[in-house]
Amino acid sequence: MKSIAQLFLVAALAASPLLAAANTSVPEAPATAAKPDLAKGEASFGAVCAACHAADGNSGTPANPKLAQQHPEYLVKQLQEFKSGKRANPIMAGMAGALSESDMRNIAYWVSSKVAKPGFAKDKDTVALGERIYRGGIADRQVPACAGCHSPNGAGIPSQYPRLSGQHAEYAAAQLTAFRDGVRKNNNTMTQVAAKLNDREIKALADYVAGLR
Repeated sequence: MKSIAQLFLVAALAASPLLAAANTSVPEAPATAAKPDLAKGEASFGAVCAACHAADGNSGTPANPKLAQQHPEYLVKQLQEFKSGKRANPIMAGMAGALSESDMRNIAYWVSSKVAKPGFAKDKDTVALGERIYRGGIADRQVPACAGCHSPNGAGIPSQYPRLSGQHAEYAAAQLTAFRDGVRKNNNTMTQVAAKLNDREIKALADYVAGLR
């Protein structure tokens, strides 16, 4: 007959694989963002954004950017930074301040699904200068070509660089000037690039971008 000690030892050995399995941590699946609700995005955009950016995101006011077909990740980032104050704008701070993270995603993904209306360059005297800087930069001032990040046709690179093609020249010039003058502070690369541009170059670039297809 086995001793009590032997019986305990057998039981312990039999239980050890179960204990080991119980103590093995199973990695949790990474959290994934909820799928955007485009119907809610359309409703929120209509209630909050359409007055300034038009019902389909193709703003007709030169001071207000076109949002249609913009990369949604970029739009979410801007809304987050308006809300936090990292990107200073009293009007947009108030608008974004009322939005939740899901609201921002819903709006961004809905308006990005709208087709952007093309724009056009207006100043024939400077469009060649704008094209030269956009495609080739300014070597002696170490200004990189805009096309390197925003693509040759201005479509940008999703999740990294915004779409520029067709954007209002007035808005694009205002943003470049804001980066240059330290008013807009939410992108160090753009601050460094714009710091090397003069008013004429900014105006030429913005006008050229407006006509990109």
